[in-house]
Amino acid sequence: MKIPPHARITASRQQLSSPLDGATVIAGLNAGHYYEVNEVGARVWELVQTPVAAGDVERTIAAEYEVAPERCAADVLAFLTRMAAERLIEIEDA
Repeated sequence: MKIPPHARITASRQQLSSPLDGATVIAGLNAGHYYEVNEVGARVWELVQTPVAAGDVERTIAAEYEVAPERCAADVLAFLTRMAAERLIEIEDA
């Protein structure tokens, strides 16, 4: 699945999450799995709690962390794609 920059991303209602020592633990209720994400993943998760464009997530992460924009875009897209596959996020206008 290719997520375009204009696609609106939001956290699924079928999950629970909690911060834990700089990381975040997410319980995907649809799949019945738990996921732990690092600091950057936790920031992405925080950003998708309200509807946000995928491109805005990429730009925010690139601005807040020392990472090249191209690398950031690829990494954020891969992370969002994995989250979508696990049904942790919902994508509109994909």
